[in-house]
Amino acid sequence: MNKYRLLIETNDTKGLVYNISKILFEHNLNIDSNSEYVDDETNQFFMRSVISGEFNETILLRELKEILPDNASIKLTNKVKKDIVILATKEMHCLGDLLIKHEAGELDANITAVVSNRESLRNLVEKFNIPFEFISHENLSREEHEVFIIDAIKKYNYELIVLAKYMRILTPNFVQTFPGQVLNIHHSFLPAFIGANPYKQAHSRGVKIIGATSHWVTDDLDEGPIIAQDITRVDHSYSWEDMRDAGRNVEKVVLSKALDLVLKDKVFIYGNKTVIL
Repeated sequence: MNKYRLLIETNDTKGLVYNISKILFEHNLNIDSNSEYVDDETNQFFMRSVISGEFNETILLRELKEILPDNASIKLTNKVKKDIVILATKEMHCLGDLLIKHEAGELDANITAVVSNRESLRNLVEKFNIPFEFISHENLSREEHEVFIIDAIKKYNYELIVLAKYMRILTPNFVQTFPGQVLNIHHSFLPAFIGANPYKQAHSRGVKIIGATSHWVTDDLDEGPIIAQDITRVDHSYSWEDMRDAGRNVEKVVLSKALDLVLKDKVFIYGNKTVIL
C-alpha cells in the first residue's frame, strides 16, 4: 500500500484536526502517524501526517483547500528518497560520513554528485561511484566561481544541496538560485562564534563546551533557521586544535541528524526558526 506524507501549515482554527481527518477518512485513507503543533504566540498550526491508501490526489488536495484557511500551505509527497548534491572543500569527515551512510542504504537520499573547489576529495568520492566535479576558485571572483558551481549543480538531479564543510561564503545570488534548499553545518554552537575559525574564537574565550549547528542557508551569514545542534565538553587543557578535532565528531553527527529530519519532511521553516515534527 502506498504511503504519503501530508504537510500542512496554516492559521489555527477550531476543528482543524477533525476536518482534515474526516476528509482523509472519506477517501478511505489510513493515518499511520500524526504530529501537530500550534504556536500560541502567532496562532500558527503545523501538521505532519503519514497516510496510506489509494486516492485521487487532485480531488484530495482540492477538498483539503476548501476546509482550510486561504493562506494554508499543503504539501503531499510519496517520494521516499530525495536527490541531493553535496558541496565540499577539503575536509572529509562530514562528507565521508554521508557517503558511507548512502552506500549502506541508511540515507533516505540519492547523492547524485559531489562538487568541490579542491581536487583532494576526488579519490574518496569516486570510491563510492559518485560523480565528482572539481571547479577551482583560483583567479576567479566569488561571483565568477559560483556561476560555474551553479552550472555544475544543475547538471544533476537535486532537491537539496548539502554543504559538507564547504568553506566558501555564498553570495546572495547563490542563495536566491536555490531558495530554502541549502543545508549547512557550522562548526560552532550558534549564535556564538559565527564566521571563520570558531574554534580559535572559542579557545580564546576559554569555553567549557563546544558544539555544531546545522541550519538553512540565508543571506545572513550563519544566521539561517536552525535544524539541529549538539555539544561536547572541553576544558582548559584543550588547544584550539584539540577543540577542532573533538568538534569534528559533533559536526558529522549534527549534519547527519539534520539531513535525516529534512529528508523525512519533518522540518517546517517558520520565520527564522524551524518547527520539527
